[in-house]
Amino acid sequence: MSYIGTNDKQAQAMLDKIGVKSIDELFAPVPKEIQLTELLNLPAALDDISLQRHLRELASKNNNTEDNISFLGAGSYDHYIPPVVDDLANQSAFVTAYTPYQAEASQGALQAFYEYQTLICQITAMDVCNSSMYEAGSALAEAVLLARDVTSASKVIVTENVHPEYRSVLATYLSSLPMTIETIPRANGVTDMKMLGEKLDDDVAAVIIQQPDFLGLINQLDKIADIVRDKKALLIVIADPISLGLLKPPGSFDVDIVIGEGQPLGIPQSFGGPYLGLFAAKEKYLRRLPGRLVGATVDEQGNRAYCLTLQTREQHIRRERATSNICSNEGLLAIRAAIYLSAIGKSGLKQIANLCFQKAHYLANKISQLDGYELKFDKPFFKEFVIVCKKHSPAEIIEFARKAGIFAGVDLGRWYPELSDCLLIAVTEKRTKEQIDNFVEVLGQIK
Repeated sequence: MSYIGTNDKQAQAMLDKIGVKSIDELFAPVPKEIQLTELLNLPAALDDISLQRHLRELASKNNNTEDNISFLGAGSYDHYIPPVVDDLANQSAFVTAYTPYQAEASQGALQAFYEYQTLICQITAMDVCNSSMYEAGSALAEAVLLARDVTSASKVIVTENVHPEYRSVLATYLSSLPMTIETIPRANGVTDMKMLGEKLDDDVAAVIIQQPDFLGLINQLDKIADIVRDKKALLIVIADPISLGLLKPPGSFDVDIVIGEGQPLGIPQSFGGPYLGLFAAKEKYLRRLPGRLVGATVDEQGNRAYCLTLQTREQHIRRERATSNICSNEGLLAIRAAIYLSAIGKSGLKQIANLCFQKAHYLANKISQLDGYELKFDKPFFKEFVIVCKKHSPAEIIEFARKAGIFAGVDLGRWYPELSDCLLIAVTEKRTKEQIDNFVEVLGQIK
């Protein structure tokens, strides 16, 4: 990397200012295997017509969920998005808006954020919600930082069935802090509550549970809450917002913080982002919440009005004095989530959750009847489940199904070596009986 900027006097002056001798020294923390060691091999410039043609050719190579049947999950799901979400969220006032510091000029956006906060509080049964976070991984990390500030403890307990990538983000956030992460293993698929009780002491800042967890299983959140409640540790729950149409909301178990991935709430998968981090908590943590808070008030004429509240601008522009590392927000995506929840309503959320549940169990039952496949865990699950592939590797099954226009699921060996023969399959309300039966038929055809 030494060729980058080494002959640039201005760049060298910047390096001198921060106390490093070279670009190589500046990027020393970046692993050598991912550093660029040569100039990019960029093609010659194209005229506008040729460039558009080239981009269309590249885009046509993508396999998407419009042209294929998707049973992919693992944190990103092919849920139905009502047309009203795109129609309203794509209004120019929402698309171009940024941080609404000037309340008098931002009432529309502020009201939308306020409605978003209210809706997330309603589905999670929590007291307060911010507006908003980048995605679930960083939301989890911010929740743990809040727990550290509240408890002054130095350990975090996280269950093995929490999304591996969320755990990786958390480890990155905590790598420069005097905090340690202890991982609780699975016990027949779900959280080992006996070990949780043994590990829990006064030096634990937070216990992290995912519900349903990464493998789709439903944990006994009430019993876990009972174990944690007598300690000073905060209980953080990562919730699938769609599941809250069927399962008891985390707030009913007296949890401290609820975070989650908001992508299922009217946000396209978009090949991995941008997504939306949900963050709700008990009222006593209100002033410690990361990100923005929108409040309702009245103007000098007594009319209802909205504004950013309960935080100083240091929260957003002077990070060394802030209680959070969130300096921007996912406002447009929060608005999409608010429109989605408003459009489907309480009964719609319940219906969508029930369809996911029923269809997932129908598919799991069908696959388990095939020769060479069986359910890995005999535990309750929501819309996602794990299948053991006895005769073929998950990679072979995924490739065979792909040729038939089906995204078969996620190979769990990527994160869990002991589950290298397992496939994680997700079913949403969009899947029809014909599509599910076709998937089962394709699985039975693999030779």
